Amino acid sequence: MNKTIRRASVFTLLLVFALLIRATWLQFYDGKALAEDNDNRRNVIQTYSQPLGNIIVAGKPVTGSARTKGGDLAYKRTYTDGPLYAAVTGYASQAYAPTQLEGIYQDLLNGTDNRLKNVLDTVTGKRAGPGDVLTTIDPAVQKAGYEALGGKKGGAVAIDPKTGKILAVVSTPSYDPSTLTDANTAGSAWKRLTHDKDKPLTNRALRQPLPPGSTFKLVVAAAALEDGLYDNVNQHTDSPDPYTAPDTTVPLTNENKSAPCKNASIRVALQYSCNNVFGKMAVDLGQDKVRAMAEKFGFDDDKQDVPVRAYASVYPSGMDKAQTALSGIGQFDVTATPLQMALVSAAIVNDGELLSPHMVSRITDGNGSVLKDYGDDTDTKRIVSSRTAAQLRSAMETVVKDGTGTNALIDGVTVGGKTGTAQHGENNSKTPYAWFTSYGKSGGKEVAVAVMVEQSDAARSEVSGNGLAAPVARAMMKAALKG
Repeated sequence: MNKTIRRASVFTLLLVFALLIRATWLQFYDGKALAEDNDNRRNVIQTYSQPLGNIIVAGKPVTGSARTKGGDLAYKRTYTDGPLYAAVTGYASQAYAPTQLEGIYQDLLNGTDNRLKNVLDTVTGKRAGPGDVLTTIDPAVQKAGYEALGGKKGGAVAIDPKTGKILAVVSTPSYDPSTLTDANTAGSAWKRLTHDKDKPLTNRALRQPLPPGSTFKLVVAAAALEDGLYDNVNQHTDSPDPYTAPDTTVPLTNENKSAPCKNASIRVALQYSCNNVFGKMAVDLGQDKVRAMAEKFGFDDDKQDVPVRAYASVYPSGMDKAQTALSGIGQFDVTATPLQMALVSAAIVNDGELLSPHMVSRITDGNGSVLKDYGDDTDTKRIVSSRTAAQLRSAMETVVKDGTGTNALIDGVTVGGKTGTAQHGENNSKTPYAWFTSYGKSGGKEVAVAVMVEQSDAARSEVSGNGLAAPVARAMMKAALKG
């Protein structure tokens, strides 16, 4: 073979190898990327080629699937009591990415989760039957919160302190996920919902951190008792009324001018929600000690998955003493979600221990076999001592019996709580936020509930944690403890 032919043969062989490498790359790398591309229509066709698995509440599905009347998508998602459970389920849409539990368990619900496949499915690449998601939601508690919030803009969370199970996740105003499921009609619904000034797509229970106001005083009180700044909730504090923080000339005053807040004990200060006491207490402790206690309760955790990821509640850093005083009453840059404030009450009523919150109990395959039981993964964390928790419970029960939280009273139930009315806008120019965090105990059962009302039809003078939020918490606690 002469040199020219040999060189041509080598070059031709190199071209063949290049084509083989390119084909292999396309099939095993680019092919996978193309198959997983969100814009690949074939993925949507496959997802909706069969009914989806269901999200279950108290043994009954609150989701379903219905045959479509035409086109290449055979099925679409349906919802039972869609607005009631929207903050739990989210939506599965032919046009938009799924949210909430629909999004987290998308692969399980559409049958592509590898845990659903048997050996034959793995070999053949056949799509398995879909699985189901079983929630911890109590329909009675969910409905009680949803109806009690009514036309108000707000959020609420209820938790079983003994297990960490989330019994209710309520956000109002809500929306009907069914309006977003069909690709042919979803566009107009999406435009309407995203342009609505009340933001119904926002999950206010988990993803709307706002200033918690005086409900945060429980965290400051916990820090003071754990640190030894005060020995018990009945010891008088060193608290002038009004209190002027260092480096400022503006005094920290109290809403109730006649309340006995001067040098008040922690019990009395919680009972009358004395700003002077907790503003000074935060300064005396220092922001680092307050932050350490807040973080034990869950503040500043940007990976709080329940399993939907909640937005982080925040205790700020780098404050001066005047700002630290404001943080002690849940103002300045302190923010919290209803979930976070429910966790505060849950730890207090559970003798100082906090179980990791979760709203999914287990996931199963199409035959009901358990793929994962989330009750097995529940962690328990000591937040405060048993003694501190008992002291705080005693004071919170005084708030409900004889203080600012009387609207949460329930016959035959031990109720503890803390109200909050958080300033909103420059110089408190906008309607304040109304808060209530609480717990109820009866017949061996316990529940912790936190409610935030962002906006209501009430006159500004009538906006308070006791007036707007406590009745919602009361309705949810009654539903959880009935029988």
